[in-house]
Formats: sequence, structure tokens, C-alpha cells
Amino acid sequence: MRQKIDIADVETATKIRAKYLRALENEEFGLLPGNTFVKTFLRTYAEYLGLDPQLLLEEYRASYEPRGDSELQPYSVASHQRQRRREPRRAPRAASGPPGPGTALIVIAGVVLVIFAILGLTGGEGDEKGTEAPQADEQPQREPAERKRERPRVTTVRLRVSPSAATYICVDRGPGTETVYEDTTAEPRSFRGKRVRVNAGTSALRMSVNGKRVQVEPGPDPIGYDFRLRGGKVSTDEIPLGQRPCA
Repeated sequence: MRQKIDIADVETATKIRAKYLRALENEEFGLLPGNTFVKTFLRTYAEYLGLDPQLLLEEYRASYEPRGDSELQPYSVASHQRQRRREPRRAPRAASGPPGPGTALIVIAGVVLVIFAILGLTGGEGDEKGTEAPQADEQPQREPAERKRERPRVTTVRLRVSPSAATYICVDRGPGTETVYEDTTAEPRSFRGKRVRVNAGTSALRMSVNGKRVQVEPGPDPIGYDFRLRGGKVSTDEIPLGQRPCA
């Protein structure tokens, strides 16, 4: 008021909604999405007015920020160790001694069988010359290869947001479009369209697009993603802080 600055000018310059600016002035911090947004908006608003943002942040932490809240720890993935299969030990072979009489008889019988086999093959050679092996006129027909099933083209972005705690969420369908959803919720929410943009107060949530999970690093910082159709596939892009929905 001393600088004679209109609240609409501040909203245009800082990209902070007027209702959040009034909440900061009235110290109604419960109207803002979360502690991270409060501190970010305080710093931006103070720098615009030429004030010391550090003093305001310290006063906010001392008077309003809850203490003893445990920060969200990233999810730990248990590593699975593979068990090596041990081959059973083979029993040691007994030491071989000189061949006995039974072995000699077996060898003689084998030689006799080989001689008879050779004589039989030689005697039947003439009969086999007169016979011709039948030639196969036709090659076996090969079965047609199975056609590869083409994956259907994706025509819609289906976003599923599942917060693990009460989280501020804002969703639209592109810059300049109307807000589809804006609220603080702990219940799973689903959205769909050709393009879906989401702004979340924290990353303490799970997101999946068309059934595939989006890799989100857990933590207290706000996140923003832009999901859109490109060439029959869904692309995923992160959105900078000042360009997210409801920013």
C-alpha cells in the first residue's frame, strides 16, 4: 500500500494468484497448497517488494511451520540375491585293474558281430543296386509365418494419481486451458485427454499413464509433468516451477 502497487500488478509480475497473495498478507497460510508453496511464494513476493525474504522465512518457520514432522524418505528397493546351484559332487571312481576273463569274451563277441555285419552289407549290395530310392517330387509345404500383431495406436492419455498422503493437485490440458481439477486430496484421481498436465504439491504419490508407472523420486518438493500424444505414443516432460498448472 505504501508503494501504491495494485494486487493485479503483483499477480502479473510474480505469476502468483491474487488469492494466494492475499492469504500471505493475512497470514492465512492454510489456504495455500503446502509449506513448500508458502516459502516459495513468500520469497518471490518479498523480493518483488524489495524486502528481506530471509527474515520473513525465518519468522514463518518459527511461528507456523510444524516441527518434528519426519521427511519422506525415498522408497528402498530390496535387492534379491541369486542362489547359486551347487553341482553334486561325483563319487570318486574306483581304480581300474587289469581286465578279467569276462572282458576278453565280450571283446571277442564284439569282433565276431562286426565281421557278420560287414559280410551282410557286402552280400546285399547287388540287390540294392537295382532299386532306386524314391525321389520326393514335392517339397513339404512350409506353414505361413504368423503375422506379427501390431500394437494399437494410443489415442488417449489416461493419467492415474494416487497420493500416499493429503497432497495438493492441479490438472489442466495445456497452457491457457481451463483447470480440470484443483484441490488437496488423499484419494486416487484419474484424468484423461489428448494432453494432461499435472502440478502436485509434493512427490509423495504414485502416477501411472495408460497403465505404465511414471518414475517419480519421492520427496517433499513440488513436481509437474506434461503428458501428450506424439506419433501414437505418450511423451512425458517435466514442467518448470513457474509454468505449471495453477502456478
